[in-house]
Amino acid sequence: MADQPSPRWILAGAVAVLRHPSLWTTAMRQLVRLAPSGWWKRAPFLPLPDAAYLKFRLVTAYGGSGGDPRAEDLITYLHWCRAWPEVISKSQ
Repeated sequence: MADQPSPRWILAGAVAVLRHPSLWTTAMRQLVRLAPSGWWKRAPFLPLPDAAYLKFRLVTAYGGSGGDPRAEDLITYLHWCRAWPEVISKSQ
């Protein structure tokens, strides 16, 4: 796997999120949470998660060397992120 997702995957992920307006706030929140500080100072000048974190998550999700995630998996992840606070509050 490369240090960052391919431009093709970034575009596919963005298009998938754009098709789900109910997830826009969640997607923005996750971008802020996962983007390393000073992301605007380094190419590709996008708020992408730390490369080591992303590689770990992709290897644990897909096995092997990871690879680019599927856009539908990004949507599933964002649904999970949106639901998580409610799950936690119900368990306490």
